[in-house]
Amino acid sequence: MSGKGTTGDDPLQTAVWRLRSRACWADAAALLPPDRPAPALQRAALLVERCLYTERGWEEAEDALRTAEALAHSDDERGAAACERGQLAYTATLHGVRDRADEARAALGRAAALVPPGTPGRALLDFRRGLIAENLTRSTQAARAAYRRAHAGAAAHADPLLLSFTWRHLAGLSLREGELADARHGFAESLRIREELGYLVGTAPALASLADTEDEPEASRLREEARRLFRLLGGVPTWLSRQLTPPTPGAATA
Repeated sequence: MSGKGTTGDDPLQTAVWRLRSRACWADAAALLPPDRPAPALQRAALLVERCLYTERGWEEAEDALRTAEALAHSDDERGAAACERGQLAYTATLHGVRDRADEARAALGRAAALVPPGTPGRALLDFRRGLIAENLTRSTQAARAAYRRAHAGAAAHADPLLLSFTWRHLAGLSLREGELADARHGFAESLRIREELGYLVGTAPALASLADTEDEPEASRLREEARRLFRLLGGVPTWLSRQLTPPTPGAATA
């Protein structure tokens, strides 16, 4: 959930980004050597992200993460690996694969002890702690505080992709509380950033979320565009299908 798109002069990272943004995580991971700490950690992060979007590939992610953990030597490397460990455990819990909530909290706690405040890695860690607060602990106040810290950190370190996630999740909390204008602004910012970065796999969810804040016919237009992208990527992210399924004609509504 962190990255700067195709900016920069590194052809390898540009190729990895293009594959990642088009839901080809395994292909992106295959470009990275697994025997050095930084590439091994990036491979693990890609495969953990695939689990979030596709609800599959759990064993490959576990194997890649164990390799990254074994290669980590510095506090930064160990902290980043613990952050990915927490994300994988959170994702497994979120998708109902297995309840690993305690493992997720413990791993992110280890990461917090290793990743100094004010660093790029801390912004991502704060965001993931917000996810746990929002979706596992059900603490809106704690989630908002964590997302705001992550938002400030992503802005300070010029991490636009993470900013797209913090905008999106802060907007989701606003929508839940009936603050429609704030929600619309946040979802629109998230969509704008993802379109500018070419983060195709994250664009359909951003379109669908923005649609929830718009009136007709704009809401239907946004949802139809989200469906087009969802089909283009082969039904990824899997969890978006429920949000995009059109209501059955004649069905009763609550």
